[in-house]
Amino acid sequence: MPDTYRVAIVGSGPAGLSAAARAAQLGMSHILIEKTDHLSDTIYKYQKGKHVMATPSNLVLRSDVDFDAGKREFILDTWDRQIEECKANVRLNSEVTAITGTTGAFTIEIKGGETIQAEAVIMAIGTQGNPNKLRCPGADMPHIQYQLDDPGEYFDEHITVVGSGDAGIENALGLAADPAQRNIVTILNRSAEFARAKPANVTLLEEAERDGRISVRRETTPTGVRDKQLVLETRDGAETIPCDRIIARTGSQPPRGFVEKCGIEFTSEERSAFPKLSPSFETTQQGIHVIGALAGYPLIKHCMNQGYDVVEFLNGNADLKPADEPILAEKFSALPGNRSVDEWLEVFRENIVILRELSPLQMRELMLDGSVAAFDAGDVIFVRNDPGSSMFAIAEGSVSVEVNPADTSITVPIGQGSIFGEVGLISGRRRGSTVRAAEPVITLELSRTAALKLLATAPTADRAVRQITIERQLLQMFGSGLTPQDVAEMVEAAEAVEIRAGQNVIEEDADDTDFYVIQRGSMIVEKTIGGKPVFLSYLPAGSYFGEMAVIDGNRRSATVKAAIKSEVIKFPGDAFMRLLERNPKVRERALADMASRRQINAFVEERKESFSGAVDMYSETAKFLIDNGIGEATDVLLIDETLCVGCDNCEKACADSHEGLSRLDREAGRTYAHLHVPTSCRHCEHPHCMADCPPNAIKRGADGEVFIDETCIGCGNCQRNCPYGVIRMDPKPPKKPSLLSWLMFGAGPGPGEASYSWRKKTAEKKGLEQAKLAIKCDMCAGIDGGPACVRACPTGAAIRVAPEKFLTFTKLAEDVD
Repeated sequence: MPDTYRVAIVGSGPAGLSAAARAAQLGMSHILIEKTDHLSDTIYKYQKGKHVMATPSNLVLRSDVDFDAGKREFILDTWDRQIEECKANVRLNSEVTAITGTTGAFTIEIKGGETIQAEAVIMAIGTQGNPNKLRCPGADMPHIQYQLDDPGEYFDEHITVVGSGDAGIENALGLAADPAQRNIVTILNRSAEFARAKPANVTLLEEAERDGRISVRRETTPTGVRDKQLVLETRDGAETIPCDRIIARTGSQPPRGFVEKCGIEFTSEERSAFPKLSPSFETTQQGIHVIGALAGYPLIKHCMNQGYDVVEFLNGNADLKPADEPILAEKFSALPGNRSVDEWLEVFRENIVILRELSPLQMRELMLDGSVAAFDAGDVIFVRNDPGSSMFAIAEGSVSVEVNPADTSITVPIGQGSIFGEVGLISGRRRGSTVRAAEPVITLELSRTAALKLLATAPTADRAVRQITIERQLLQMFGSGLTPQDVAEMVEAAEAVEIRAGQNVIEEDADDTDFYVIQRGSMIVEKTIGGKPVFLSYLPAGSYFGEMAVIDGNRRSATVKAAIKSEVIKFPGDAFMRLLERNPKVRERALADMASRRQINAFVEERKESFSGAVDMYSETAKFLIDNGIGEATDVLLIDETLCVGCDNCEKACADSHEGLSRLDREAGRTYAHLHVPTSCRHCEHPHCMADCPPNAIKRGADGEVFIDETCIGCGNCQRNCPYGVIRMDPKPPKKPSLLSWLMFGAGPGPGEASYSWRKKTAEKKGLEQAKLAIKCDMCAGIDGGPACVRACPTGAAIRVAPEKFLTFTKLAEDVD
């Protein structure tokens, strides 16, 4: 054994193995240090029989050990054999406890007291040894595990997998693979999208969901672990499910304490931040290099390429370019100027606010998923009402947003470094404005998947997007000539808070003074009268509340709570007051809103003795509507049963306006007092049906309608994701004979939806395709006169309403007066 190795490699995962193999091929003095008794502990801990993917497919492998997609066992056997054949110097059962020294003279301390000397160190330790633990009551229960070795070990159990990344999806698929095991498998995802996972894994999960092998719970988090039970927080409130075993695959964090003791700085204070790295993988502690998952590059092929490259750099090969260089060079070739790949990467990273804290490695991975483009002054980037869910960032130049369709000269500038198009990303709405290049501009476009992955894996980017979104929401909400500088203090102090369905944000008679804006979801406002909560009003996303106590200094006059799972932005009251003091027009607007709300309170107080019955009726009706989905609706169909005569003209008109299939079921749904909510789409603010639509066939129209276009493939994901049962799967029916033919000759089934038997027999006779597609209400978009169901009602019983207009105390005042 030499006195000092040229390089010590800590960790034998894919990155470390590749580095050791390259050092051995070059004849470089090296040692590969592994704390376990086997190589590649990360892959070793994959579940038995797991199919390991080799993505990205367009990236070449640069390594002295082989790797291609295949079974876990085959890959491990291949690596063990090839590492032995290349005579890599491996030391097993050796846990590194400290690394001290400087370039040329590092000391690696091994548990037990032994030391190893090396001129340079390659740290390839990954993050799997530092898993994120569940943080809820009961998180220390014995049936929670953070590793799944063999899915075939478990039988007849209710098993819940917590985690929406590749590991969680693969564990769930493995547990549900063999029907003979009779496991009931559920996977929880706190969001609606599987942004962290590989598309192939998401596709397999969706197939398992369609087949009924796995229950996929979106927008759901665990809030309590009990014996044989798991308490969940869903978008509609708390729920308890049977649970014998929990597999928690909630990710892992870099072992920050150990790494920082080695003298290495991180990109930020965020818990999930990665070490600062140069393009040659060197850290802020010269002589120590970091590769693999610890560098923020978890994909196996990337890791192996890094292992090869870092040894080449240490061997003096300064001209070596990363394996993805040709791909990025081709991508950047369409941009003006004669910049290298590294120069372009630095332009995008340095100029775009949301990317500034990404490492060079993270930047390369992001750019592989993104699209770059150059526009001349006046070029249109996208047009108002265009479909689109991607997000744009401005690397150079600026754009103009046409905010008034009637007068395109009225524009709002967005400058270099900022983003646009984020509304489509967040809500799925069509483009709200036309955006043009105000001068020569260079943009980075991130698809919805790539953008969500960036926000999920890079906390600094997520925070930057949130700040930009909050700033724009404040400017849009208050207007009055405000500038970003005017709201900078509030944006800096803003705090995003998730609120459970039914949870109070403000409590009546409390003395706090925070100010709130609803980012997602909706709120209801209640006031206690005679010991009972009285419904005052409904607040949709984009509304604000809490200003009354801030301005007049009194206690809270009402309770505000979440109608559904929501997110609010909380601002300190004193920052809001300073904004009002500096901007008289904003103060006037706030005072006018406050006066309107005080008028409601005064009305309640003055009349409470005389109309308690009406108050109770209104409050119970409002509660019923909120419980039945109006809390997240933008447009809902209601039927007044005191006027409805049961003629079914609404259903017939719907069918005759939509190729013979009705989008509503009048009799289905729930009723309270005289008000009936039939089964018909509510056009939710954040549509659940849009989650996991493979062809992206579900879109939002210019007037807010959520519709399904002709690219639907009939997968049924939208039907399963809709909590209100308003989507049906049916084949397109044969064309019916005309109404005149039916009247005169009795041809065809007549008005409205034809019976299933007629549709089936006629389709078979005509040889028509019977593939089922998703069908739902589209608010009769493009049909003159508006929704056919409302127009066809002879008594005016059917109405379509926006909840913020219907659920107000004004309605009660009208009823009482």
